[in-house]
Amino acid sequence: VQLQAFGGGLVQAGGFLRLSCKASGFIFRLNTMNWYRQAPGKQRELVARITSGSKSNYADSVKGRFTISRDNVKNTMYLQMDSLKPEDTAIYYCNVKIYNENWGQGTLVTVSS
Repeated sequence: VQLQAFGGGLVQAGGFLRLSCKASGFIFRLNTMNWYRQAPGKQRELVARITSGSKSNYADSVKGRFTISRDNVKNTMYLQMDSLKPEDTAIYYCNVKIYNENWGQGTLVTVSS
């Protein structure tokens, strides 16, 4: 299982970013995919989840601002992040559970006030 997250960067509050997670080594279309984040000094938390049938759910803190999606042809998951806030600053990780938890390398999102 390989997961490569990219698309992070520095953005001002109110701005937007789109994260991507390229997956390989497993049957992507059959698996629930997750975005997690970890802010400095805090525990890693689930941000959004999308099932194989493209049903999604979100952490309360990002509802209405973030949108998770997937492209089963490209084996890629996305996280569109709008109306970003300084508290969204974190390393964002893509994740899939296949026997074990599998993590990408993370991509840093920094939101300045």
